[in-house]
Amino acid sequence: AVDFDVLKQELSDSLIEEGQERYQMTWPDKKKSVLLANSAISATLRPCREESVDFDTTQNLYIEGDNLDILKLLRSVADGTTSPEDALLDLKEAPFEDLDYAKIDLHRSVRQGAAEVIYGAGKTPEQIRGIVEAMGERGCRNILVTRLGREAAEVLADAVPVDYHPLPKLAVAFPEERPGRGNIVVATGGTSDMPVAEEAALTAEAMGNRVTRLYDVGVAGLHRLLANLDPLMSARCVVAVAGMEGALASVIGGLVDCPVIAVPTSVVYGASFGGLSSLLSMLNSCASGCSVVNIDNGFGAGYLASMINQMEGIKEEK
Repeated sequence: AVDFDVLKQELSDSLIEEGQERYQMTWPDKKKSVLLANSAISATLRPCREESVDFDTTQNLYIEGDNLDILKLLRSVADGTTSPEDALLDLKEAPFEDLDYAKIDLHRSVRQGAAEVIYGAGKTPEQIRGIVEAMGERGCRNILVTRLGREAAEVLADAVPVDYHPLPKLAVAFPEERPGRGNIVVATGGTSDMPVAEEAALTAEAMGNRVTRLYDVGVAGLHRLLANLDPLMSARCVVAVAGMEGALASVIGGLVDCPVIAVPTSVVYGASFGGLSSLLSMLNSCASGCSVVNIDNGFGAGYLASMINQMEGIKEEK
Protein backbone atom coordinates (compact mmCIF):
# COMPACT_ATOMS: atom_id res chain seq x y z
CA ALA A 1 0.00 0.00 0.00
CA VAL A 2 1.16 3.55 -0.78
CA ASP A 3 1.13 6.18 1.99
CA PHE A 4 0.32 9.23 -0.15
CA ASP A 5 0.94 11.69 2.71
CA VAL A 6 4.51 10.42 3.03
CA LEU A 7 4.96 10.37 -0.75
CA LYS A 8 3.81 13.98 -1.16
CA GLN A 9 6.11 15.13 1.62
CA GLU A 10 9.07 13.30 0.09
CA LEU A 11 8.46 14.99 -3.27
CA SER A 12 7.95 18.47 -1.79
CA ASP A 13 10.49 21.12 -0.78
CA SER A 14 8.14 22.58 1.86
CA LEU A 15 6.17 21.23 4.82
CA ILE A 16 2.78 19.80 3.83
CA GLU A 17 0.15 20.25 6.54
CA GLU A 18 -2.51 18.03 4.98
CA GLY A 19 -3.82 15.27 7.17
CA GLN A 20 -3.11 14.57 10.83
CA GLU A 21 0.30 13.20 11.74
CA ARG A 22 0.17 9.70 13.17
CA TYR A 23 2.32 7.75 15.57
CA GLN A 24 3.70 4.63 13.91
CA MET A 25 5.35 1.49 15.20
CA THR A 26 7.78 -0.40 13.04
CA TRP A 27 10.42 -3.10 13.53
CA PRO A 28 12.74 -5.26 11.42
CA ASP A 29 10.85 -7.78 9.26
CA LYS A 30 7.50 -6.03 9.89
CA LYS A 31 6.37 -6.78 6.32
CA LYS A 32 7.28 -10.43 6.78
CA SER A 33 5.23 -10.50 10.00
CA VAL A 34 2.18 -9.14 8.18
CA LEU A 35 2.51 -11.82 5.50
CA LEU A 36 2.89 -14.50 8.18
CA ALA A 37 -0.20 -13.27 10.02
CA ASN A 38 -2.26 -13.61 6.83
CA SER A 39 -0.90 -17.00 5.75
CA ALA A 40 -2.72 -20.30 6.15
CA ILE A 41 -2.31 -22.30 9.36
CA SER A 42 -2.24 -25.94 10.48
CA ALA A 43 -1.97 -25.71 14.24
CA THR A 44 -3.74 -26.65 17.44
CA LEU A 45 -3.99 -25.38 21.02
CA ARG A 46 -3.45 -27.51 24.11
CA PRO A 47 -6.75 -27.92 26.02
CA CYS A 48 -6.76 -27.69 29.81
CA ARG A 49 -9.30 -30.39 30.63
CA GLU A 50 -8.77 -30.36 34.41
CA GLU A 51 -9.67 -26.65 34.63
CA SER A 52 -12.66 -26.93 32.28
CA VAL A 53 -16.37 -27.28 33.00
CA ASP A 54 -18.38 -29.61 30.74
CA PHE A 55 -15.38 -29.92 28.41
CA ASP A 56 -17.08 -32.25 25.91
CA THR A 57 -20.33 -30.28 25.54
CA THR A 58 -19.48 -26.62 26.17
CA GLN A 59 -19.78 -24.07 23.39
CA ASN A 60 -17.60 -21.52 25.19
CA LEU A 61 -13.84 -21.14 24.86
CA TYR A 62 -11.36 -19.21 26.97
CA ILE A 63 -8.06 -18.71 25.16
CA GLU A 64 -5.13 -17.69 27.33
CA GLY A 65 -1.93 -16.27 25.87
CA ASP A 66 -0.82 -14.58 22.67
CA ASN A 67 -0.66 -17.10 19.83
CA LEU A 68 -0.41 -16.05 16.19
CA ASP A 69 -1.84 -19.31 14.92
CA ILE A 70 -4.91 -18.99 17.14
CA LEU A 71 -5.39 -15.42 15.92
CA LYS A 72 -5.31 -16.63 12.31
CA LEU A 73 -7.76 -19.43 13.12
CA LEU A 74 -10.19 -16.94 14.65
CA ARG A 75 -9.81 -14.67 11.64
CA SER A 76 -10.68 -17.58 9.37
CA VAL A 77 -13.87 -18.08 11.39
CA ALA A 78 -14.67 -14.39 11.11
CA ASP A 79 -14.28 -14.34 7.33
CA GLY A 80 -16.26 -17.55 6.88
CA THR A 81 -13.51 -19.81 5.56
CA THR A 82 -13.66 -22.00 8.70
CA SER A 83 -16.84 -23.04 10.46
CA PRO A 84 -17.10 -22.47 14.24
CA GLU A 85 -17.47 -26.26 14.71
CA ASP A 86 -14.24 -27.00 12.81
CA ALA A 87 -12.43 -24.26 14.74
CA LEU A 88 -13.65 -25.71 18.03
CA LEU A 89 -12.33 -29.13 16.99
CA ASP A 90 -8.94 -27.68 16.04
CA LEU A 91 -8.67 -25.88 19.37
CA LYS A 92 -9.55 -29.02 21.33
CA GLU A 93 -7.00 -31.24 19.60
CA ALA A 94 -3.99 -31.99 21.75
CA PRO A 95 -0.61 -30.75 20.45
CA PHE A 96 0.83 -34.23 20.81
CA GLU A 97 -0.35 -37.72 19.88
CA ASP A 98 0.02 -40.52 22.39
CA LEU A 99 0.99 -43.87 20.80
CA ASP A 100 1.68 -45.49 24.20
CA TYR A 101 5.33 -46.09 23.29
CA ALA A 102 5.83 -42.50 22.06
CA LYS A 103 4.22 -39.10 22.56
CA ILE A 104 4.69 -37.28 19.26
CA ASP A 105 5.28 -33.54 19.60
CA LEU A 106 3.09 -32.21 16.80
CA HIS A 107 3.65 -28.60 17.84
CA ARG A 108 7.45 -28.78 17.43
CA SER A 109 7.29 -27.13 14.01
CA VAL A 110 5.06 -24.35 15.41
CA ARG A 111 7.50 -23.60 18.24
CA GLN A 112 10.82 -24.22 16.51
CA GLY A 113 10.19 -24.18 12.77
CA ALA A 114 10.99 -27.87 12.16
CA ALA A 115 9.16 -31.11 12.85
CA GLU A 116 10.25 -33.49 15.60
CA VAL A 117 13.28 -35.60 14.65
CA ILE A 118 13.21 -39.34 15.35
CA TYR A 119 16.27 -40.98 16.92
CA GLY A 120 16.18 -44.45 15.44
CA ALA A 121 18.69 -46.27 17.64
CA GLY A 122 16.98 -48.29 20.39
CA LYS A 123 13.56 -48.23 18.69
CA THR A 124 12.04 -51.21 16.88
CA PRO A 125 11.32 -50.88 13.15
CA GLU A 126 7.60 -51.08 13.93
CA GLN A 127 7.83 -48.22 16.45
CA ILE A 128 9.68 -46.04 13.98
CA ARG A 129 7.12 -46.79 11.27
CA GLY A 130 4.24 -45.99 13.62
CA ILE A 131 5.72 -42.63 14.64
CA VAL A 132 6.47 -41.61 11.06
CA GLU A 133 3.03 -42.66 9.81
CA ALA A 134 1.32 -40.65 12.56
CA MET A 135 3.41 -37.57 11.77
CA GLY A 136 2.74 -37.96 8.05
CA GLU A 137 -1.01 -38.15 8.64
CA ARG A 138 -0.79 -34.77 10.40
CA GLY A 139 0.95 -33.14 7.45
CA CYS A 140 4.58 -33.36 8.58
CA ARG A 141 7.08 -33.53 5.72
CA ASN A 142 10.86 -34.04 5.44
CA ILE A 143 10.76 -36.07 8.67
CA LEU A 144 14.29 -36.90 9.75
CA VAL A 145 15.09 -40.33 11.20
CA THR A 146 18.68 -40.57 12.46
CA ARG A 147 20.79 -43.64 13.36
CA LEU A 148 18.51 -45.86 11.29
CA GLY A 149 19.78 -49.32 10.31
CA ARG A 150 19.15 -50.77 6.88
CA GLU A 151 16.63 -53.36 8.13
CA ALA A 152 14.52 -50.71 9.87
CA ALA A 153 14.82 -48.47 6.81
CA GLU A 154 13.38 -51.23 4.60
CA VAL A 155 10.43 -51.69 6.97
CA LEU A 156 9.81 -47.94 6.90
CA ALA A 157 10.13 -47.74 3.10
CA ASP A 158 7.41 -50.39 2.72
CA ALA A 159 4.97 -48.07 4.49
CA VAL A 160 5.82 -44.48 3.49
CA PRO A 161 7.96 -42.60 0.92
CA VAL A 162 11.57 -42.53 2.17
CA ASP A 163 14.96 -41.31 0.98
CA TYR A 164 17.49 -43.49 2.84
CA HIS A 165 21.19 -42.67 3.04
CA PRO A 166 23.16 -45.72 4.24
CA LEU A 167 26.48 -43.96 4.95
CA PRO A 168 25.15 -41.69 7.75
CA LYS A 169 22.26 -44.11 8.46
CA LEU A 170 19.77 -41.28 8.01
CA ALA A 171 16.34 -41.29 6.37
CA VAL A 172 14.06 -38.48 5.20
CA ALA A 173 10.43 -39.61 5.25
CA PHE A 174 7.77 -37.93 3.13
CA PRO A 175 10.53 -36.03 1.31
CA GLU A 176 9.68 -32.73 -0.36
CA GLU A 177 12.06 -30.50 -2.26
CA ARG A 178 12.84 -27.26 -0.46
CA PRO A 179 14.75 -24.34 -1.98
CA GLY A 180 18.17 -23.98 -0.39
CA ARG A 181 18.77 -20.73 1.49
CA GLY A 182 22.03 -19.06 2.45
CA ASN A 183 25.20 -21.12 2.49
CA ILE A 184 26.50 -23.70 4.96
CA VAL A 185 29.86 -25.41 4.45
CA VAL A 186 30.44 -28.89 5.88
CA ALA A 187 34.15 -29.77 5.95
CA THR A 188 35.91 -32.93 7.14
CA GLY A 189 39.42 -33.71 8.18
CA GLY A 190 39.37 -37.07 6.40
CA THR A 191 37.21 -39.36 4.31
CA SER A 192 36.53 -41.52 7.39
CA ASP A 193 34.65 -38.57 8.94
CA MET A 194 32.08 -38.56 6.11
CA PRO A 195 29.32 -40.56 7.91
CA VAL A 196 29.10 -37.87 10.60
CA ALA A 197 29.52 -35.07 8.07
CA GLU A 198 26.75 -36.43 5.84
CA GLU A 199 24.42 -36.58 8.83
CA ALA A 200 25.08 -32.86 9.35
CA ALA A 201 24.80 -31.96 5.66
CA LEU A 202 21.59 -33.92 5.02
CA THR A 203 20.00 -32.52 8.18
CA ALA A 204 20.73 -28.97 7.04
CA GLU A 205 19.45 -29.66 3.51
CA ALA A 206 16.21 -31.19 4.80
CA MET A 207 15.65 -27.98 6.77
CA GLY A 208 15.93 -25.84 3.63
CA ASN A 209 19.59 -24.78 3.53
CA ARG A 210 22.13 -24.70 0.73
CA VAL A 211 25.10 -26.91 1.68
CA THR A 212 28.61 -27.06 0.20
CA ARG A 213 30.68 -30.14 1.04
CA LEU A 214 34.48 -29.97 1.45
CA TYR A 215 35.67 -33.46 2.34
CA ASP A 216 39.18 -34.68 3.18
CA VAL A 217 40.72 -31.23 3.75
CA GLY A 218 42.45 -31.95 7.06
CA VAL A 219 45.53 -30.29 8.49
CA ALA A 220 47.84 -33.12 7.38
CA GLY A 221 47.58 -31.51 3.94
CA LEU A 222 46.67 -27.91 4.67
CA HIS A 223 46.98 -26.86 1.01
CA ARG A 224 43.76 -28.82 0.29
CA LEU A 225 41.83 -26.54 2.66
CA LEU A 226 43.50 -23.36 1.42
CA ALA A 227 42.53 -24.25 -2.15
CA ASN A 228 38.87 -23.91 -1.10
CA LEU A 229 38.88 -20.48 0.51
CA ASP A 230 36.11 -19.06 -1.72
CA PRO A 231 33.30 -21.30 -0.41
CA LEU A 232 34.61 -20.93 3.14
CA MET A 233 34.69 -17.13 2.96
CA SER A 234 31.15 -16.94 1.54
CA ALA A 235 29.59 -19.25 4.15
CA ARG A 236 27.20 -18.08 6.85
CA CYS A 237 28.22 -21.04 9.02
CA VAL A 238 30.86 -23.79 8.79
CA VAL A 239 30.56 -27.27 10.27
CA ALA A 240 34.07 -28.70 10.86
CA VAL A 241 34.06 -32.48 11.35
CA ALA A 242 37.29 -34.12 12.47
CA GLY A 243 38.75 -36.91 14.56
CA MET A 244 42.39 -37.47 15.54
CA GLU A 245 43.58 -34.27 17.28
CA GLY A 246 40.60 -32.24 15.99
CA ALA A 247 42.72 -29.32 14.76
CA LEU A 248 40.57 -28.63 11.67
CA ALA A 249 38.04 -26.56 13.62
CA SER A 250 40.70 -24.20 14.97
CA VAL A 251 42.27 -23.72 11.54
CA ILE A 252 38.93 -22.93 9.89
CA GLY A 253 37.96 -20.72 12.83
CA GLY A 254 41.04 -18.63 12.17
CA LEU A 255 40.14 -18.15 8.50
CA VAL A 256 36.43 -17.31 8.35
CA ASP A 257 34.22 -14.51 9.69
CA CYS A 258 31.21 -16.71 10.50
CA PRO A 259 30.39 -19.16 13.32
CA VAL A 260 32.16 -22.52 13.24
CA ILE A 261 30.50 -25.62 14.69
CA ALA A 262 33.11 -28.22 15.62
CA VAL A 263 32.11 -31.88 15.54
CA PRO A 264 34.60 -34.32 17.13
CA THR A 265 34.43 -37.85 15.77
CA SER A 266 35.46 -41.21 17.14
CA VAL A 267 37.65 -41.79 14.06
CA VAL A 268 41.00 -42.08 15.82
CA TYR A 269 43.77 -44.50 16.79
CA GLY A 270 44.60 -45.97 20.20
CA ALA A 271 44.83 -43.46 23.03
CA SER A 272 41.86 -41.36 21.98
CA PHE A 273 39.18 -42.60 24.40
CA GLY A 274 36.57 -42.93 21.65
CA GLY A 275 36.84 -39.35 20.38
CA LEU A 276 37.41 -37.68 23.74
CA SER A 277 40.81 -36.42 22.61
CA SER A 278 39.38 -34.50 19.65
CA LEU A 279 36.49 -33.27 21.81
CA LEU A 280 38.84 -31.78 24.41
CA SER A 281 41.04 -30.28 21.70
CA MET A 282 38.05 -28.55 20.09
CA LEU A 283 36.76 -27.33 23.44
CA ASN A 284 40.15 -25.70 24.02
CA SER A 285 40.33 -24.06 20.58
CA CYS A 286 41.98 -20.64 20.54
CA ALA A 287 39.85 -19.59 17.53
CA SER A 288 37.05 -17.17 18.38
CA GLY A 289 33.48 -18.01 17.33
CA CYS A 290 34.01 -21.77 17.53
CA SER A 291 31.40 -23.89 19.34
CA VAL A 292 31.44 -27.66 19.92
CA VAL A 293 28.78 -30.38 19.86
CA ASN A 294 29.02 -33.91 21.19
CA ILE A 295 31.15 -36.69 19.71
CA ASP A 296 29.75 -37.93 16.35
CA ASN A 297 26.73 -35.61 16.68
CA GLY A 298 26.36 -34.62 13.04
CA PHE A 299 22.63 -34.07 13.43
CA GLY A 300 23.09 -31.55 16.25
CA ALA A 301 25.64 -29.64 14.19
CA GLY A 302 23.44 -29.57 11.08
CA TYR A 303 20.41 -28.41 13.06
CA LEU A 304 22.35 -25.62 14.79
CA ALA A 305 23.94 -24.56 11.49
CA SER A 306 20.45 -24.27 9.99
CA MET A 307 19.29 -22.03 12.83
CA ILE A 308 22.32 -19.78 12.40
CA ASN A 309 21.98 -19.68 8.61
CA GLN A 310 18.30 -18.72 8.76
CA MET A 311 18.50 -16.39 11.75
CA GLU A 312 18.50 -13.21 9.63
CA GLY A 313 16.79 -12.26 6.37
CA ILE A 314 18.82 -13.71 3.52
CA LYS A 315 19.06 -12.05 0.14
CA GLU A 316 19.00 -14.98 -2.25
CA GLU A 317 21.48 -15.15 -5.09
CA LYS A 318 19.93 -15.23 -8.55
